[in-house]
Amino acid sequence: MTTREAGQLGQSDFDQLASAARAGRVLLTHNRIDSERLHREWLETGRPHAGVVIARRRVAVEIAARVGRLLTRLTADELKNQLLYA
Repeated sequence: MTTREAGQLGQSDFDQLASAARAGRVLLTHNRIDSERLHREWLETGRPHAGVVIARRRVAVEIAARVGRLLTRLTADELKNQLLYA
């Protein structure tokens, strides 16, 4: 689901992660610095999330392949509260 499809365009990074967490979805982002900070803050305050995957800017097909490989190796439970790089 895209940010647009979730009705989250223009929302803060915190709100993006909160929305994904409520829906039980992993957040895929290019925003490394803010996402790393948010992940740490959420862990420190005991807030659970389904996971955060940070992808370097690449062509869409390469991002999809990297994320796909990651998701085939890890279960939803293994992704929970994790910060991963694709």
